[in-house]
Amino acid sequence: MGRLLLLVPTTSYRVGDFLDAAHRLGVDVAVGSNRRQVLEQYAKGKTVTLDFTDLEKGVAQIRAYAREYPLHAIVPVDDEPVPLAAEASQALGLPHNTPESVAATRDKYRLRTRLANSGLPSPWFTVVSVDDDPAPAAGAAVYPCVLKPLALSAGRGVIRADDAAAFRAAFRRIARILKQPDAGTYGTDRILVEEYIPGAEVAVEGLLRGGRLTVLALFDKPDPLEGPFFEETIYTTPSRLPADEQRGIIATTAKALAALGLRDGPVHAELRINDRGHWLVEAAARSIGGLCARVLRFGAGVRLEEIILRHALGLPIESVERESRAAGVMMIPIPEAGILRQVQGLAEARAVPGIDDVTITIPVGHPVVPPPEGYRYLGFIFAGADDPAAAEAALREAHRRLRFDIEPAGEAGG
Repeated sequence: MGRLLLLVPTTSYRVGDFLDAAHRLGVDVAVGSNRRQVLEQYAKGKTVTLDFTDLEKGVAQIRAYAREYPLHAIVPVDDEPVPLAAEASQALGLPHNTPESVAATRDKYRLRTRLANSGLPSPWFTVVSVDDDPAPAAGAAVYPCVLKPLALSAGRGVIRADDAAAFRAAFRRIARILKQPDAGTYGTDRILVEEYIPGAEVAVEGLLRGGRLTVLALFDKPDPLEGPFFEETIYTTPSRLPADEQRGIIATTAKALAALGLRDGPVHAELRINDRGHWLVEAAARSIGGLCARVLRFGAGVRLEEIILRHALGLPIESVERESRAAGVMMIPIPEAGILRQVQGLAEARAVPGIDDVTITIPVGHPVVPPPEGYRYLGFIFAGADDPAAAEAALREAHRRLRFDIEPAGEAGG
């Protein structure tokens, strides 16, 4: 068997979990990244520096690497390297989603356009240049609406507007975010505007095999996500929605993924549910982000990353049935901008019955930025229980016991 190449962006939390899965499988694995600091922690000869933004250059780099170290599969970790993985896999004849289908998930305007022509519920939407005067678009918008960048993820730059004044303010705020160096280059020239979709939100974690969707988990999001910003907090599974509602969510997800052209590998989709139907909000050709996958176990304790690698390598997957206990994860929100000076209450939070772990992912002394400018979390809380309500309660109690000392941005260094 050839080598497995993991494509890892600088901001990813997950490379360790994927490497652990590869080692459990006894797979020869290498790491490709766009930043030297990611590669320095891995053994020489098992790394390659890649360009994630210039796809032609990135594919050439992977081709050159594959001539020396033949590749059996390329697996992207998180959003940024997904397009390169598709292009390089196509060039090398490896299993992949087409670059066109991946592009439709990476560009929110393309995604909306594809779904609008699929027969699935679709909101009113338009796209506006960041160089335009926002006043005409504000006057023509359907309210309430949501403004969002075309390509940023994790809720960054996503803002609800209930009237023209809020629209103009949100537009200018997003335009400033898109000028930041870490906003990338793709899609920074336009802002998507779409009708706000009310209702409860869920997330579907799945695996596509030959275009057929296998649902690995259906997550409820018990906290209302009504805006003006959309910072996610708690996911619990299994879903507490009625069985027929769950079947409708899964059917809509499968139809949407087919309309986008996705056929292979992990997928993560987010939907809203209301009395008008099931509405796909986002879809991605990768698995759930952050460290959220740590709450998922399948069969005899197999983790999600191992399922993904087994699929990519063509190895047998004994079971995709999730463990019987309920599980939940909280993405710890950032209450204010500043410098993280201290985290207190970790022992008390970990002592809550049902809590499996609490992991802080932003080091003390580093800046913290809430949405819509920020896109990271303070950390993650993981819970397991007999039912999802108990898992949710444990997460909330553990979070209540944590205390974060954040020095306000204006005072830092003073």
